[in-house]
Amino acid sequence: MPYIKQTERPALDSIIDTLFKELREDFKEGQLNYVIFRLCGMLFKARSNYATVNKLNGVLTSVQNELNRRLFDPYENTKISENGDVNLESSR
Repeated sequence: MPYIKQTERPALDSIIDTLFKELREDFKEGQLNYVIFRLCGMLFKARSNYATVNKLNGVLTSVQNELNRRLFDPYENTKISENGDVNLESSR
């Protein structure tokens, strides 16, 4: 999903690195929400049509899926190993 060509990355990475430096110290959910919403909103305003709606929805869904697959699921699995899994059997 996020695997664009190596040649396309440097220009985007410099912008992302600057934004990351701005957000990293005192990261607030609202700030990231604002950045994502504004960028998607600007892209939609630039080309307001059904295809853009589908593209943006697809990208946001793919990002969520990739975050879960690559980062969040392994983190949760580590915590299960450390703390034990949830007992799904009745305690009665």
